[in-house]
Amino acid sequence: MDSPAHPATMPGMRSFHHPGHALHSPRFFLMRGQVHANFEVPARADSLLAGLATLGMEPELTAPATLEQLGTVHSTGYLEFLEKVAPAWAALPNAGPEVVANTFPTADALASGGRRPGGIVGQIGWYTADTSCPIGPHTWEASIGAAGCALAAAAEAAAGRSAYALCRPPGHHTYAGRAGGHCYINNAALAVQALRAAGARRVAVLDIDSHHGNGTQGIFWNRSDVLTVSVHGDPNGYYPWFTGYAEETGGQGGENCNLNMPLALGTADTGWLAAVEQGTQAVRAFGADALVVSLGFDASEHEPLNALNVTPEGFARAGALISGLGLPSAIIQEGGYNVALLGSLLARFLTGWDGR
Repeated sequence: MDSPAHPATMPGMRSFHHPGHALHSPRFFLMRGQVHANFEVPARADSLLAGLATLGMEPELTAPATLEQLGTVHSTGYLEFLEKVAPAWAALPNAGPEVVANTFPTADALASGGRRPGGIVGQIGWYTADTSCPIGPHTWEASIGAAGCALAAAAEAAAGRSAYALCRPPGHHTYAGRAGGHCYINNAALAVQALRAAGARRVAVLDIDSHHGNGTQGIFWNRSDVLTVSVHGDPNGYYPWFTGYAEETGGQGGENCNLNMPLALGTADTGWLAAVEQGTQAVRAFGADALVVSLGFDASEHEPLNALNVTPEGFARAGALISGLGLPSAIIQEGGYNVALLGSLLARFLTGWDGR
């Protein structure tokens, strides 16, 4: 696998997108006991496309990921569930418009013999981590379209270049067999595995979404060939609550290959950029041949689910810091829900990446 001394410049950077994202339009979102409109809306992608247009970047259309490709990181049972659950749900008496679980297996239940039930309602709880991932009639199509974008960006990185994948829905909260947090297929994990298959000896993930990349951490927890780094809001007071703490450094076989940098809520540019720089140092020390960037803009000071206070200039500086690694990179879009600003934030990040 070729590894250039310098990253691809923005004028030559390819970007990828799939129009199927518009088919997924979730409605349900539970916050502090109240049902709200879901923040993960199709207009997010429209804003990001507009941001690319300001840079003169015309994203290429990609083919959806295949079941074989998805199976490199996700379990067969989970993929079958995700593909088929919407029509099965719609066939239930008095079913709502979206698939949402009303119960989940607890750690106590699993520790004392709990197993996947045969009924569809129970399976929804088994295969989802929370109520923030409602499944609609076209969630599957949108998800495999987003996954195809990630794989296209990974192919560019495997060729020694860098590329941006406009993935919607996002993916970094998805485990090998469980959806969660607006995510259904782990696009970043797919990119990592594709890079490994293409010959990269070691691959690093640098996740700068404001929420911990719990699914990505879980998928690679026992791996020594993949470094996972996440800069995020302190999970003591922020989603996903149960993971993302600094003492989580990797499982058996993957010791010291996971780095979490939880930040106090309200941390702004200085502290956030210091953590991003620490993450780049960890990537360099790991000796990665290629990089996957989980790019979220929900660290923005204007984010509706705000926990951190990063400015547009902060995102530009982060782009410069990460591109300074000189690694071929697959930049995978994750969160960020201020539709009015997403495109401009993407433009600032990519401009910083290009060194302008």
